[in-house]
Parts: sequence; structure tokens; C-alpha cells
Amino acid sequence: MAEAQLFVSQDEFSCTVCLDTLTDPVSLHCGHSFCLKCLTNYWDQSQVCSCPQCRHTFMLRPELKRNTLLNEVIKKLTKTTISPPPAPPSQNYAGLGDVQCDACTGKKFRAVKSCLTCMASYCQTHLQPHLEGDALKHHKLIDPDGNMKEKFCEKHHKSLEMFCKTDDLCICMMCVVTGHKNHEMVELEMEREEKQKQLEVTLSDIKRRLEEREKTLKETRRVMEEMKVSGIGRQ
Repeated sequence: MAEAQLFVSQDEFSCTVCLDTLTDPVSLHCGHSFCLKCLTNYWDQSQVCSCPQCRHTFMLRPELKRNTLLNEVIKKLTKTTISPPPAPPSQNYAGLGDVQCDACTGKKFRAVKSCLTCMASYCQTHLQPHLEGDALKHHKLIDPDGNMKEKFCEKHHKSLEMFCKTDDLCICMMCVVTGHKNHEMVELEMEREEKQKQLEVTLSDIKRRLEEREKTLKETRRVMEEMKVSGIGRQ
């Protein structure tokens, strides 16, 4: 019996870390697969053990075992009709002052977006799962931000979403239930807007005072000039 022909995209069997066809594929509990070497190197260079694609964090580093079925499928397809992987979209390497892509290994591309849910920045290629996958479409994307660590709770590895007025501190949702019970809290965005309004009022007040001081200084100079002219006239 002739084998059934499979029509698949090369992207379905590509590692999102190296962007090449999977080699010695391993699969995580979140459902994403990577090259064994790529994932091992990625975790060796990271402080937390998480999925490079969806950022799901593991408390303990999982033991990586090759996905035998996926490996056989890839071998069979590479012997038949799979074409060479398409060239990645045109993009630039990160330079001085640019935000780097957290998912790139080796020389990193410039990030085009940062994700407040994943607490990471992505180049155009590694951003695609957020634009195409249903699981990541609800994540909040912002312009590239090089200070993502400042928006990240080091204790719980969660994004900072609340502001504790009692302790004057930005906290995550885990902090809310573990250490700030009965404290006065507001959403971080609301606190940011309030601080911005207060800053605008303060700047407006400073500007008003400077204008008044400048006006007083001009008047003082005018009086001194008049006194000087009057003194010369008397001589």
C-alpha cells in the first residue's frame, strides 16, 4: 500500500530557538518542542527554567528525553519532500541602545515588541507565536522595553500588576495574597496615571514660580536702571 502523502509546513518542525529543523527533538509539558542542544544551552544561560516560546516556568528542571515519534516523522519528511527552511524575515542585529531579543541565541536580533505577560522581548521571528498562536494572543505587547526586569517580581517570577499603597511598593498577584493581605492596593496602571498627574501638577507649579521669579527679577532690574539714570542726571 502506498504511503499517504502529508502536506505540512516546514515551520511546524522548526525549533523556535535556532529557527532550523528540529534535531534530537524534545517536548515540554506545555506542548512546545525544541532541539535538545538548543533547549539545554538556553536553560544553562537562564536563571529560571522556562519554555523559550510560551515562558511557562518549571519549578524543577525537567529531565529531557528525545521525542522518538517526532524524531521519526522529521527523518521521514526530510528524506522526501520537505524543502529548505525559508529565510527569516529581514531584520537587524541589536546594536548599542537597542533592546535585544530574549529568545535569540548567539548574536541577538533587535526586539520589535516586549510582552508584559512573558516578561520578555522578541524579534520579528520569535514574536510570531504571539501573533499567530491562540494561546498567546491575549498577552499584552508593548514597544520594546529594555527594563523588563524592573516590571518582574523576583520572588514569584510574575509580572508586577498591583501597587501597595501601605508599603509604597509594586507587587505581583502572588504578593497580594502572601504578604500584603488587608493592605491598601490599586492597579499599577492606575497608580502610574495618578503619579503622572501629580508630576504634571508639580511641574506646572514649578513653572509658575519660575515665571513669577523672572518677572520679579525683570522689575528689580528696571528699578535699578531708573535709579542709575536718576543718579547720573543729578550729577
